[in-house]
Amino acid sequence: MGLAGPIQPILKTVAIADLRPTQMTVGLREVERKRRDWERRNEASAAGEFLGAHMIPAVIGPDDQLWMLDHHHLALALHLEGVEEVLVSVVARLAHLPRKRFLAFLDANNWLHPYDARGRRREWKALPHHVGKLEDDPWRSLAGDVRRAGGYAKTTRPYAEFLWADFFRDHIGPRKLANKFDQALREAIDLARGHGARHLPGYAGVESD
Repeated sequence: MGLAGPIQPILKTVAIADLRPTQMTVGLREVERKRRDWERRNEASAAGEFLGAHMIPAVIGPDDQLWMLDHHHLALALHLEGVEEVLVSVVARLAHLPRKRFLAFLDANNWLHPYDARGRRREWKALPHHVGKLEDDPWRSLAGDVRRAGGYAKTTRPYAEFLWADFFRDHIGPRKLANKFDQALREAIDLARGHGARHLPGYAGVESD
């Protein structure tokens, strides 16, 4: 199927502008947190080491274009901080596939998340061409903060945070999320530990009465 074996790092830098996103949204609160972290590393002269340890996993698609599979928040944060190039690691080489078959392969392997900021599935052609065009999904930010607060565990399942974001989207309204984030976060942590979230990846168990 054109799949590589172990992850194979490309030993040269790649322009962030040349990386195609495989999702439509990010949580901008999380992007801002990564920007602040980058600024601290830059001031401490640890930026180069950080980039070397955080290669972007990618797939080579038609026309040898690189499609990023993860680290969209980081890539956008670096772009907004003026970083132009990153290192990537190739997990599959699928340049031989027609574009339609390539996208179908990504979708079938859960390497694609074509859902907009309202959680609605869109056509593949709606995917942005640049990380700078990723839209904000505030529930994705909430899902990230819930995980960091211990509401659920980090997993290796692709796009797990988006499943949590959709779960919170069904229970916490946009007005509260926009105006009372701390309160929304406390409610979301309780929801994450409740029985209704038991189907989600990283579920940590039912809270005690």
